[in-house]
Amino acid sequence: MTVTICTWNINSVRLRADLVLRLLAEEAPDVLCLQETKSPVDKIPLERFAEAGYPHMIAEGNKGYNGVAILSRLPLEDAGTRAFCDTGHARHCAARLENGLVVHNFYVPAGGDEPDRESNPKFAHKLDFLAEMARWGAEGRAREVMVGDLNIAPREDDVWSHKQLLKVVSHTPIEVEALDRARDAGGWIDTTRADIPGGKLYSWWSYRARDWDAADKGRRLDHIWATPDAGHIAGSTRILRDARGWEKPSDHAPVFASFAP
Repeated sequence: MTVTICTWNINSVRLRADLVLRLLAEEAPDVLCLQETKSPVDKIPLERFAEAGYPHMIAEGNKGYNGVAILSRLPLEDAGTRAFCDTGHARHCAARLENGLVVHNFYVPAGGDEPDRESNPKFAHKLDFLAEMARWGAEGRAREVMVGDLNIAPREDDVWSHKQLLKVVSHTPIEVEALDRARDAGGWIDTTRADIPGGKLYSWWSYRARDWDAADKGRRLDHIWATPDAGHIAGSTRILRDARGWEKPSDHAPVFASFAP
């Protein structure tokens, strides 16, 4: 059975519920992983999503910030949540599909504005979170997919200007190295770059740009990783850039990949 998974930082699931419904209607992923839902779990409009054919949900929430949710038209069971860094932030949830595939949904801390551990506690938290992700990955992962807003654009062609962003949080060498360690520790494959190995590729464009599309100063912050045995279907990755131009959009675009475990 082929399973198509989509990841999307929705930037408030209640504010943008109509956009979620549009995505479900037009793109019909089997599983939709949302980040930055900014909602307690009981306030997520699951009834509306259920009416659209997605009655299953695993989620963790904080009022007004953070939050992750996995919506599915396929039956799910809760595969556990890990409280990374013990902060109480809702940044991880996991679900197991009937075929045994486990889907992890992450929202990595953004890290603030100053890329300095000593002067910026938010940046220190981000690095600590990534270090814990590496330890978690090293516990052993099999038949798993890990998706989410990882808040790092690792490669030179994952940003509009490598030179200009080297000292900007999300593309600094210390963050990229930490993300690489987390990926390698879990034996993860970056399915997006496995499918699209070269060329500029973005999933986020700032709200600050007067014309985001024309300026095209993007970053690839949203990722889908998989273990080698997860059954990633080569060539199935795509980024729905057009969604960044929908009415009152998120600043992130949805990313898709398909699996046949």
